Order: sequence, then C-alpha cells, then structure tokens
Amino acid sequence: MNHDKQRTTHVVTPTRGMPSQDSRYHWRVVDIPSEITRSEARALLTEQAEYGRWELIRSQRFVGGARRVWLRKRVMNVRRTDDAA
Repeated sequence: MNHDKQRTTHVVTPTRGMPSQDSRYHWRVVDIPSEITRSEARALLTEQAEYGRWELIRSQRFVGGARRVWLRKRVMNVRRTDDAA
C-alpha cells in the first residue's frame, strides 16, 4: 500500500431530499471511501456523536470497501417565552 498518495476525505451530505415540516429528526449521510481505515472511520463517527449529538442509525459497506452511514439527531424546537413576539 502506498502511503505517499493523498487520501480522499469523507463526504458529508447533510440531507437527502427535503424533510417534512413535522419531522422530528435531522438526517446526515456520510460516505466514507475505502482508503479510510476502520479506526479513522470510528474516530470520525465518534467525533460526530460526541460534539454534534448525532447517533448512528444505519451503516452499509460496499463491495470495494467504501462505507455509507446514516446519522440522525433530534430536532430541538424551542419556543420563545418572552412577550417580544
């Protein structure tokens, strides 16, 4: 394996299609190329979970070694409590 070549980074797609207005979750699809090692992918997903509050819902591994994971987090609907509105 040649470690001198530049690695391809992961691709994050925030949404696939538009979620409905009453959707309770935000969705994120992460495509991880086959050049990324398993430990690097785990570190990436752990960082998303800890700091972004995303949770892993589904993962898919393709024949060439690439991976696709679906993450979601709950929508926080906050209502104003003051009389400014």
